Amino acid sequence: MNLLVLEHIYKDFGARPLLEDVSLGVQAGEKIGIVGVNGTGKSTLLKILAGLEEPDRGTVTKGNSVSLAYLPQTPVFSPDASLLDYVLEEAAPEEESWDTETRARELLTRLGFQDHTRTAAHLSGGERKRAALARTLLRPADILVLDEPTNHLDSQMVAWLEQYLAQRKQALVMVTHDRYFLDRVTRRIVEIDEGKLYSYEASYAGFLELREQRLADAQASERKRRTILRTELEWLHRGARARSTKQKAHIQRIEELQSQSGPSAQGTVQLDSVSSRLGKKTLQLEGLSKSFGSRTLFQDFSHIALREERLGIVGPNGCGKSTLLKILAGQETPDAGQVIRGDTVRIGYFAQETPVLPEGTRVIDAVRDIAEVIHTSQGTATASQMLERFLFSPAEQYGLVEKLSGGEKRRLFLLQVLMGAPNVLLLDEPTNDLDIATLTVLEDYLDRFAGIVIAVSHDRYFLDRTMNRILAFEGRRLHLYEGGYTDYWNSPNRPREDGGTVGSRKNASGGSQKNGSGGSQKDSPGGSQPSRGREKPRPNAKLRFRYQEQREYETIEDDIAALESQVEALEKEMEACSSQYARLEQLTAEKEQAERQLEEKMERWVYLSELAQKIAEQG
Repeated sequence: MNLLVLEHIYKDFGARPLLEDVSLGVQAGEKIGIVGVNGTGKSTLLKILAGLEEPDRGTVTKGNSVSLAYLPQTPVFSPDASLLDYVLEEAAPEEESWDTETRARELLTRLGFQDHTRTAAHLSGGERKRAALARTLLRPADILVLDEPTNHLDSQMVAWLEQYLAQRKQALVMVTHDRYFLDRVTRRIVEIDEGKLYSYEASYAGFLELREQRLADAQASERKRRTILRTELEWLHRGARARSTKQKAHIQRIEELQSQSGPSAQGTVQLDSVSSRLGKKTLQLEGLSKSFGSRTLFQDFSHIALREERLGIVGPNGCGKSTLLKILAGQETPDAGQVIRGDTVRIGYFAQETPVLPEGTRVIDAVRDIAEVIHTSQGTATASQMLERFLFSPAEQYGLVEKLSGGEKRRLFLLQVLMGAPNVLLLDEPTNDLDIATLTVLEDYLDRFAGIVIAVSHDRYFLDRTMNRILAFEGRRLHLYEGGYTDYWNSPNRPREDGGTVGSRKNASGGSQKNGSGGSQKDSPGGSQPSRGREKPRPNAKLRFRYQEQREYETIEDDIAALESQVEALEKEMEACSSQYARLEQLTAEKEQAERQLEEKMERWVYLSELAQKIAEQG
């Protein structure tokens, strides 16, 4: 049963169409993940579903008794409200009870809040998002609409939320970049690509395979369209006998084929290695300690970063992960100990907070301020060329930064960091607000990066995919584990919450470590196959028609004209019986068969005509 239906939705953002004639139904109990490149309209689609934004055209139909709870990407708070009051604020009067308050407190505690009386004025951006998630989950809604619910959650919170949503019976529609999360929670993936929606009845891994097939089919259809267009043009230009009666139909068909746009490849960020040379002396951490007031984050931590080390930092929220990264970047001073940096070390720090640029800053100036030209493995690249690789069109490059979406600003910030040609990358929650396509290419880039990468992340897939060592915050101590996140989680030495060690424990990420895109990818189709009906002449043989070819050449134009008349007659009959569904289905099948025969005849006619011309030229 459909709880909510979008039909023929259009939505423009300035001169840029986001959604073009899209339709979507949400059924009871269905769990849907929305994916697509940043800026394609994922959050806009969620807002339309939640009734917070009106489409330019189209209809949104929701059942009268259907309730919906929405988690925005950036929640708004009353500054004086306490955490508990905020979470309970939208609870219906009949739901206000001791049990509701108990559940609210449980959710807040599960999401990392011990003091439920704190006010919004004292919350960080990440804490606000977690409080808004608790508020949304508390509502017994028929449909949950969640925009990036895993942002600002640590790995244990993500694992808990994954299980919670998978077991919840209500419908779910969400946008998230967390691929493990998508794969285990959702059973349907809806992709936004070039303003269109494509629905796949599959988990994320299945979606990757089905999407690859869709793109291959689209490319095959485009090759077919180009072949038909070429044969139509040649037919028209050669002045065939049947043209005198069917010229108008040919011209109309050519115009229709030319007006169709082929499939455009989905934009993907193209990253190239822009690092500078790193000498033998890298980063050396000696006896680092850091406290805030009476609270000790870590103490007496020492580590020497290996060349090309990939170190992932994990731990609960507030344990000091970002503080450690800031100390490495030179933005925070340790209470004790020191960071010794080699003479050739150039640090690129991708902070969790996107820096706010002065109002009126153009996109291209934000990059030029870092570097006008950089050196890549392919030579040099200008700021404008690098922006194009990061999916900023020439027109968008001269737009204002404040007009960009949150994800586009993160993408621009990442480019700014890389334009400095660092050889040590410090990444603080790099997966927040970056779309999956960008993350995939970033992961490929890190594979080739000739330097050190140290990343704080809660994204288990990203850690499995890119890191070869895990540094875990365990109390006031930091412990090093070899391998990715799955290896760390399964390590018999990892402490449990009850104080013991893991011992024999199932994989937290639900399966073996993944390497790559998380799903099999089929080989892209190779070169076009030889055209049907074309025969390769023997080398050095004199060209000539065989008897059957000569007879075929003499009659093929009449055959084409007859097939065109047949298609035209079928189209007229279909118009006349549009309400007779059984007959219409039969006529549609006949028309498709006639059109296939016509395409084959047209292609065969081009081949025979070319052969006849070559025979005439050789005398």
